[in-house]
Amino acid sequence: MELLVQLAIIIVATKFAGSIAAKLGQPSVLGEIIVGIIIGPAILGIIHTNELLKTFSELGVIFLMFFAGVETNIKDLTKNIKPALSVAFMGVVFPFIGGYIVGSQFGMSTTHAIFLGIVLTATSVSISVQTFRELNFMNTRESATVLGAAIADDIIGLIILAIMLSITLGGDISITAILVKQIIFFAIILLANWLVIPKLIKWMTKPKLNDLLIVLAIVTCLVYSYFAEYMGISNIIGAFFAGLAFTNPKTSIILEEKVLPTISVLFIPVFFVSIGLEVSFVGFFDHIWLIIILSVVAVITKIIGAAIGARFTGFVGISTLIIGIAMVSRGEVALITSKIGLQNGLFTEEYFTPIIIAIVVTTLVTPPLLKIFISRSKNAANSL
Repeated sequence: MELLVQLAIIIVATKFAGSIAAKLGQPSVLGEIIVGIIIGPAILGIIHTNELLKTFSELGVIFLMFFAGVETNIKDLTKNIKPALSVAFMGVVFPFIGGYIVGSQFGMSTTHAIFLGIVLTATSVSISVQTFRELNFMNTRESATVLGAAIADDIIGLIILAIMLSITLGGDISITAILVKQIIFFAIILLANWLVIPKLIKWMTKPKLNDLLIVLAIVTCLVYSYFAEYMGISNIIGAFFAGLAFTNPKTSIILEEKVLPTISVLFIPVFFVSIGLEVSFVGFFDHIWLIIILSVVAVITKIIGAAIGARFTGFVGISTLIIGIAMVSRGEVALITSKIGLQNGLFTEEYFTPIIIAIVVTTLVTPPLLKIFISRSKNAANSL
């Protein structure tokens, strides 16, 4: 019963906060994250994280990335592999160096400072995806590059984290095994998307079988997500590739009309609120300068690194900044990485709150910054 009440509060609160954000000219996702901080342990303490809410939150981000895949043009995605790799690489290098320097300057050991750099390399484009969708910016070269870069970023970040854990835990983790698992995952998923799913979709696009098509889509999303996690990759990558299998105009329309509304009300809001629920102000003022500097460095290094990567591969002007900003949000990826680091002694408890707050700051600043620069980009295009 408690879960039902919590869900009711979250749904109402996010709807209300999202509407206020929209009236203020901001993406609704910004209001939904902020209301999570307000109703969570940091301020009012009405909602606390529990396993059931975590499950709803995980399903929320999985379905969000699934529909990002559904709305992605595969040709644009493959066409922008080179810029995506460039953006991912430079978007890892700059934050890693920035995080290490900040950690060193605040008295962290070399191991802790390196891990702080690893946390800042993370990217969670789920926030940017929702903002792109609200601003009708999904089917663009910039969004395709960002989505491709997020996949590459996840792979690079996982390898770096594995190396770090291998060194600190005495070599229990095989980097080769991780690479092999990733290759197997992508090979199986791409073959399934090419040979299996299209045949099933063709059979199920008949009017009387629309419900079966929906079942196929949801099952594919969940199976791909589980398979990705089992192979050591973020489950949202699996969800995104599941979505790519359903980009056919007929299937995408059916899914967006019959599935997306329910998911947008029930699951996705819980994910955005859950980010706010992670915030705690315990020890905030003891590390106020670390929080401020770390937040600024986390935002600036990602923008600069990703923008330079975009610039190297042909993007110019506002487009480079849009790509850089879209990569800023660390979201759930960095939260998970931080918890892994804490559990394995890669940094101490006293630094957990500053890191979590900095992660949330990167997540909060992404939607309004994207709103500003996407609006400028559209205005510039309309004036031509």
